[in-house]
Amino acid sequence: MTIPFYKYHGTGNDFVMVDNRHLIFPKNDTKTIQFLCDRRFGIGADGLILLENDNLTDLPAGKIDFKMVYYNADGQESSMCGNGGRCLTAFAKKLGIIHEKATFMAVDGLHHATISDTDLVSLQMIDVHEISFQPDYVFLNTGSPHHVTMVDDLNQFDVKKEGAAIRYSNLYGQAGSNVNFVQPLGGNHFRLRTYERGVEDETLSCGTGATAVAIAMQALGKTDATRIDLEVEGGKLQVSFSVQDGKYTQVHLIGPATFVFEGKIEL
Repeated sequence: MTIPFYKYHGTGNDFVMVDNRHLIFPKNDTKTIQFLCDRRFGIGADGLILLENDNLTDLPAGKIDFKMVYYNADGQESSMCGNGGRCLTAFAKKLGIIHEKATFMAVDGLHHATISDTDLVSLQMIDVHEISFQPDYVFLNTGSPHHVTMVDDLNQFDVKKEGAAIRYSNLYGQAGSNVNFVQPLGGNHFRLRTYERGVEDETLSCGTGATAVAIAMQALGKTDATRIDLEVEGGKLQVSFSVQDGKYTQVHLIGPATFVFEGKIEL
């Protein structure tokens, strides 16, 4: 079987995209997904995303343009991926499904997005109403679970080692958590590096992680801004939100979604 695919990245967080509206992809074949994401033997990516029709959701206010089905590089279907959602919006535009606006269904619910002529995507994320404050870290869910802790020198920090230690610790059980390490750069400007579960390594960018860090920094009083600038290893992102009584709404993840190449692969 030959599968057409497209490769995208969002600030270095890269994905294999497949148009699966005709249900051609073997969705339960974990080994095939692992192979496609393998950087030595396959295409290479942090995850694989299927664009599908959404035929199950009743939305009286308007139509849903597509559904997002996301798999980590380990082959397992996973929780929400923010950069993946931004890249899928750009992919849908390339396919002619949408133009400037998108409404799509993901594992954590409905998302709205806008995309500019230069493929800058603003993706509305889920509201955040609960944040767990601990002495050395903050935990919150932004569509995926995120542990956020501050460090003094990100350049010298061993993200893979320390991230894995937290991800596999008793804190989060078998399911684990993504782990973000943050360094303030002044004002509303922060730098972060993320260890992602499912990839089991540091990634160049994590959209739900950037969203979690932005909200965590505001919640901790590290900034009073409601639009946060974030430096990730693969580029720059912004997160904006409204906050009232500790509840975060109108949360948007903003950044570029870049087409890399397309091809076909024999399975």
